[in-house]
Amino acid sequence: MPVSSPPVTPPSPASAALSKQQARPKLPSLPDFSGRAFLNSCTLYLHLAPEQFTCNKEKIFWTLVFFKDGRAVKWSENLFCQEADTGIFPIQSWVDFEQQFQSQFFPVNAEVDAINTLEGSSYYQGNRTVDDYLDSFLILASDARYMDPQTLVVKFRPDLRHPRLHHPEEYP
Repeated sequence: MPVSSPPVTPPSPASAALSKQQARPKLPSLPDFSGRAFLNSCTLYLHLAPEQFTCNKEKIFWTLVFFKDGRAVKWSENLFCQEADTGIFPIQSWVDFEQQFQSQFFPVNAEVDAINTLEGSSYYQGNRTVDDYLDSFLILASDARYMDPQTLVVKFRPDLRHPRLHHPEEYP
């Protein structure tokens, strides 16, 4: 007698909706408003929950909800003032929003900024843990496009403090 496998039943709409809700990404938070990190969080959310947005304007307005402080709120207010004056919201597509956001909130030249930081005399480990310093250093090195391992070692080591050398009075 042949062995048959049990019939496969498709998931019910309720269980499919439940599994989709469980995979729901976390909303971006205002402390993430560092330009690139904030935009990445929003873009990721838009990709993971596309059914929540029916058009570009909804995506843009949803993102602007998070603009509550500093330059971000001023930029958002300016967009709505332009809409009030012309009757048309000044940004019509998500691509345009990303470009305008980048021009407003990304560094003008991240590579030059990173190089200046790494080449300057004020960048060092300080009171950070080695792990925190390494994370920060690797981000700067990437932004500076330092790829050569020897260059990385030369830039990393002088800025790494050794607790016994810098504060010998703290150790018995």
